[in-house]
Amino acid sequence: MKNFSVFTVFLLLFTVGSSLAESTDLPESVVTEAAEESRVSKVVDLEASDTPEDAGGSVSLTWLMEIDGIVPDSLGVMRSDPSGEEVLITTLPWGTLMYNDQSVANGTEYSYWIVSYLGGNIEAASDRAEAVSSAQWIYRGRIGMLILLSLMAAIIIYYIESGKKGKKLYIREIAGLAAVEDAVGRATEMGKPVLYVPGIADMDDIQTIASIVILGRVARKTAEYGTSLLVPTSRSIVMSVAQEVVKEGYIQAGRPDAYNKENIQYLTDDQFGYAAGVDGIMIREKPAAIFLLGTFYAESLILAETGRSVGAIQIAGTAMPSQIPFFVAACDYTLIGEELFAASAYLSREPKLLGSLKGQDAAKLFFMILIVVGVIAATVGDYWSPLKSVAEFLRRLVTVN
Repeated sequence: MKNFSVFTVFLLLFTVGSSLAESTDLPESVVTEAAEESRVSKVVDLEASDTPEDAGGSVSLTWLMEIDGIVPDSLGVMRSDPSGEEVLITTLPWGTLMYNDQSVANGTEYSYWIVSYLGGNIEAASDRAEAVSSAQWIYRGRIGMLILLSLMAAIIIYYIESGKKGKKLYIREIAGLAAVEDAVGRATEMGKPVLYVPGIADMDDIQTIASIVILGRVARKTAEYGTSLLVPTSRSIVMSVAQEVVKEGYIQAGRPDAYNKENIQYLTDDQFGYAAGVDGIMIREKPAAIFLLGTFYAESLILAETGRSVGAIQIAGTAMPSQIPFFVAACDYTLIGEELFAASAYLSREPKLLGSLKGQDAAKLFFMILIVVGVIAATVGDYWSPLKSVAEFLRRLVTVN
């Protein structure tokens, strides 16, 4: 009887323990959530595509991140090529949602995937995405500029063709260039030489090139009038080019025998040494006409004042804004800015050069009108919506993205 009582008590205790054990088991949903929270978040919806409107060599990657799980320390962008070689191309901070791979070859298919790092180890990886890079012919962000440049080219070609057909193209008179013949004539009457200074820059400067072109026209005039032409230079290459240009001018004038190579000489590359050398020539030779055309810096006023002191008629020109006031103050005629570059067309009256110059002027006028219309449309557009649309159109037309 005693044994039976012990057995009954043991059975009751076992039954109660089993019930308690069953009541403490976690629901399946709770277990699943706990497992997800212990898993590292990974990249999802990875997309790889050729970067649009570029010169090739680039693949764009975009993706999203899982919101559940442990936040990774960083992300690694993995790539494999057709040979199967897998490389880590970069690591990105958590939260980055895009990347541009600019180390690919055009026409080759690459496979990408993103891995999640935690504690220096790869804990998760995304699905793979493939892409092939290629170059595009047209960048649509510059369509407006393409239209404007095409319009400018069409205008220039039209005037060039018109000039070839004999149509007279009007070019505004430039006083400094119109006085070239008078200046050379004055030197001839006085029996004094003409001094031509092509600036202190080398032949890789556009102002020096423009000056050398004008030198050829001046050389032709001095050859026709039988006047001596002196050309001191500060660069050896400029001296060589000037010698050939002056020689060609004398040949065109039918006076090759009058050409004197020694009149075109090299002085020095030093800025103020060159200015001193040119001033010395002015004092000794006392030229009746002086041309200061090209690139000038601080020596501009020194040269112009010395030329003025010897009583020479001076024609100056430069595209250096800081030096133009000195030439205006000390010289008889001054070519301002782009007038220097228009001189070759103005003096030669060559149809191709005149047509190009006329076309550029027409294009400038078009852009000036475009700017005025755009400003008015943007101003009045705040009160009248149709003009606001016009302003937006013009803005898109000239904007380069």
